[in-house]
Amino acid sequence: MKAFVFPGQGSQKPGMGKELFNDIPESRNLFKEANKILNFNITELMFEGTSEDLLQTKVTQPAIFIHSVISALISKSFKPNVCAGHSLGEFSALVVSNSISFRDGLKLVSIRANAMQKACKETNGSMAAILGLSDNIVESTCNEIEGIVNPANYNCPGQLVISGESSAVKQACELLKERGAKRALILPVGGAFHSDLMSSAAAELKKGIDQTEFKTPNYPIYQNFTANAVSDSSIIKSNLLSQLTGAVLWTQSINKMINDGVKEFYEVGPGNVLQGLIRKIDNDTIVNKI
Repeated sequence: MKAFVFPGQGSQKPGMGKELFNDIPESRNLFKEANKILNFNITELMFEGTSEDLLQTKVTQPAIFIHSVISALISKSFKPNVCAGHSLGEFSALVVSNSISFRDGLKLVSIRANAMQKACKETNGSMAAILGLSDNIVESTCNEIEGIVNPANYNCPGQLVISGESSAVKQACELLKERGAKRALILPVGGAFHSDLMSSAAAELKKGIDQTEFKTPNYPIYQNFTANAVSDSSIIKSNLLSQLTGAVLWTQSINKMINDGVKEFYEVGPGNVLQGLIRKIDNDTIVNKI
């Protein structure tokens, strides 16, 4: 079995998509359609923008989504058996599996990105990468801290990102260093993604999801919130909302896919972050790039 996996925020880079636009004629209509859907020239920011331009959540998420979906759609002769996406990447997976249209997917990603950026401005939140500790030590430490702080991204063994109120995240980092963390590094992100501080963003996203038609996907989607393969559209929608305030169970999702028979993973979209994480989860697995 083969799996397509789609990256999330952090995989952006200046010039992203320009080669696709120049070399693949059938991609150009989708890039142009994306500009119309978003009501601003995102392709100009993708092709010519600086790293700072691409750091804005309202730009980053649509840009990665557009690049990922177009990369997959031009690989028409190669189809996966299952799909998964890291955080934002779930929306790319849903479009590629024909659960939602490109237009609807991009609209939802834009709603999500703007709502998350707004929530970041309204709350004092941050995220931190914890390296070199077991998940259960990080989990139990977060539970000891007063205030909001929780595991946000289970990226691979020994790498867990925490998220929440800045003061609580800082306190957790100090305690985790005392308990043996190799690093406890505050991340350069705008706020506390995948924590309760994103509850207002989840409410905004729900309005968009309720107005969007979801179909049964062509390929099961291993969703972040449960790490299980899902084909039921109502469950897919519920998990998309829960993911905003819940943890991304990436390690668990990859292990579940391998246990279910996936032998090859293909990262689709900008960057190679997921290839590195998958190799750390299971070094014997075949990992490729599209």
